[in-house]
Amino acid sequence: MDAIVLGGGLMGAASAFFLARRGIRVTLIERNRVGSGATIASFGNVRRSGRYIPQLPLAHRSLALWRDAEAMLGRDVEFRATGHLRLVFSQEGLAAMRSFVKEARPWGLELEELTAGEVRSRFPGLGPDAIAASFSPKDGSGNPRLIAPAFAHAARKLGADIVENVGIGAIRKSAYGFQVETSKGSHEASMLLNTTGAWGARIASLFGEAVPIVAKGPQMGVTEPLPYRILPVLGVWAHDHGGGYLRQVERGNIVFGGGAERTDVSLDTGYAKADPARLPGQLRSLLPILPALKNVAVIRTWSGCEGYVEDGLPVMGRSSTTPGLFHAFGFSGHGFQLGPGVGDVMAEIMATGKTDIPLQDFRIERFAKPN
Repeated sequence: MDAIVLGGGLMGAASAFFLARRGIRVTLIERNRVGSGATIASFGNVRRSGRYIPQLPLAHRSLALWRDAEAMLGRDVEFRATGHLRLVFSQEGLAAMRSFVKEARPWGLELEELTAGEVRSRFPGLGPDAIAASFSPKDGSGNPRLIAPAFAHAARKLGADIVENVGIGAIRKSAYGFQVETSKGSHEASMLLNTTGAWGARIASLFGEAVPIVAKGPQMGVTEPLPYRILPVLGVWAHDHGGGYLRQVERGNIVFGGGAERTDVSLDTGYAKADPARLPGQLRSLLPILPALKNVAVIRTWSGCEGYVEDGLPVMGRSSTTPGLFHAFGFSGHGFQLGPGVGDVMAEIMATGKTDIPLQDFRIERFAKPN
């Protein structure tokens, strides 16, 4: 039994590692460098609050792997369980928070509800006008620049073949299973895992499966270093103040996103860039979360190509048309936390044919048109 993993983002690199750990011969093929696509454009948020409720078992499994990442991969990927603080600035936000807290509890996620006074006493300087907040103490963040290469490096040590910087040609069924032509040679395997992100629908369409997906680029940025005082990752409920979010890294810089509309990206180039004209409005949306940003210099902005599925949910599981083909793409801007868990679950399905993680809502056949 062997497998080709197509796409070297976090999902693909994690899948290659867990497949290799199960003793499956695996080749990971990435047209650029591992981790250079949507993964590196990520904010690095390792959060469970606000997720689609049936996705929580996958998120729990993934969080356990994040906690074990350094020991498992032999590298510090800068996962820090600093907690996730999500602020409330409106009655709409308060209702959304309380509804989620109630729904998530039976799924194993307990969130603390904080009053305005508790927010100010426990987290001084954050959200001074917030009327409430939720706090998830076991969540946190990881470094998007480190995690996918760490998985690929660990997979290689287990015998995986990592193929980077190649042109991708024909992808087809073969007598053996699947054949992928590249500028550095042809690869064949009995199984093919499609983890190509925003390009996932193009691969699926080769096998008669249609997925409505668009490519968008988020606007991200980082400030000059400040004294390190902000431990939790910060966000808002009900997209108050434009849905901005931020975190401070141990070096003092503040990484931020949200508060600016995502830009369209052409899949022909995959090139996404931040729009400087949107930066002032983005920063204004962050001031209610952290007023100290008012006089701070932004030193870099960036973007990346992400795939957004029409219903906001990923495609994950077996192909509906082709035995041996599997999909894990279209995580619609919320896949970073899920990455290790996705890799583990996809390897489990491919190796054993089953998993206890509920994936029915993510099946690709949900888009099949009735005859």
